[in-house]
Amino acid sequence: MKFPVAIQVYSVRKEAESNLYGTLKKLKAMGYDGVEFAGLYGHRPEEVREMCADIGLVPISAHVPYLDMVKDPEGVLGDYAAIGCKYVAVPYLTPEYRPGTENFGEVVKNIEMLGAVANKLGMTLLYHNHDFEFIKLDGKYALDVLYETVPADLLQTELDTCWVNVGGENPADYLMKYAGRSPVLHLKDFSGEKSEDMYELIGIEKKAPARPANFEFRPVGYGKQDFPAILAAAEKAGVQWVVVEQDQPTKENSPLECAEMSRKYLKSIGC
Repeated sequence: MKFPVAIQVYSVRKEAESNLYGTLKKLKAMGYDGVEFAGLYGHRPEEVREMCADIGLVPISAHVPYLDMVKDPEGVLGDYAAIGCKYVAVPYLTPEYRPGTENFGEVVKNIEMLGAVANKLGMTLLYHNHDFEFIKLDGKYALDVLYETVPADLLQTELDTCWVNVGGENPADYLMKYAGRSPVLHLKDFSGEKSEDMYELIGIEKKAPARPANFEFRPVGYGKQDFPAILAAAEKAGVQWVVVEQDQPTKENSPLECAEMSRKYLKSIGC
């Protein structure tokens, strides 16, 4: 179960905004092998590439807003190709584009188009799910409909183990459904149960309370997820990279402290 371990920089976004180079150095010192970006924090792609090379971190992938990619596919994706990212992911769909809306069919077509552009630039497109893709369309999960409609050579999975669980599926079992199509896997832990306002913790919507009482993101290994089972499935499924993500820190710890706790836990179980 030894995988290279990256971290989604969004997990330490305030620190990255203040000092990207210094934050990346701290992540490397914790034992992270790579990073997944969610924005460049005011830096040019070439600068970010140089930072990663100097520090010794692999810029494995990036989360890029769906509408930004659709507006300028080659320009936006080209920036991440210039950094050296092997993968680029559709990270999130705002409500008007989610499954069950009249726009979702257009989203699926655009994802296929973006996959072709990514391939042209030497990258692979991923889709990063939440739980809203686990509504059923004609008896099938919308997430499955997406992967059935867009060919595997144009779209691979980046399953988020937290949201798979919240969506009602066992993460290890669901990952095996996409064996051979899951190069990057998000490791995310949590406590509590699904709540109506838990998306506040992602930082997208801002009007509800900042911390729902019954749902909390946790460092990997400190919540309810069975990571030994998930990583055993990842090995069988052909996962190439695992990515730690924690959208909000716990009350007791800073984002960097949570990142270090996650990495130490993974080391303790041989990852």
